Formats: sequence, structure tokens, C-alpha cells
Amino acid sequence: MSEYLTKEKKAEIFKEYGGSEKNTGSTEAQVALFTYRIQKMSEHLKENPKDHSCRRALLSMVGKRKRLLGYLQKIDLEMYRQLIEKLGIRK
Repeated sequence: MSEYLTKEKKAEIFKEYGGSEKNTGSTEAQVALFTYRIQKMSEHLKENPKDHSCRRALLSMVGKRKRLLGYLQKIDLEMYRQLIEKLGIRK
């Protein structure tokens, strides 16, 4: 399942949202990475609806992203709003 996420793609996501390729700990970069992985897993589940282990991993990932977004919302509301708009999540 992880063959879709190469080192180059990870570095690109961290560079765009975290500021640099080495800044893997920033909340924005982690949320962006989770969003990318959630999108890919959702596509996989559309083709393979009986893959229950993938479904469980997807739900776990959605929960982690939700917790990170809640943290970001408490810490920096403006950055939170910019990030959800840029990623196209929520309404």
C-alpha cells in the first residue's frame, strides 16, 4: 500500500507545507502528509471495498489528522484556516 508514497513525494510535501524537507515535525506538514495518504487510501478502497485492514488504517489516520487539526486550531487559528483551505478539507 505504501508504494505510492516515495521519498521524493514526502520531501516535496514537507518542503511545501513544513518550510524545508527536514522539517518533518511541523503540524502543517504532518496534516498535509496525512491528507495525501488518506486520499490515496480512499482511492484504493473504491477499487477494493473488502480490504478491511486498509479501512481500519484509514479511519485511524483520519482520527490522527483530526487531532492534529484540533491542536493547530487551538494554537494558531489563522494558520489552521489557511491550511484547510489549501488542502481542500472541511467546508
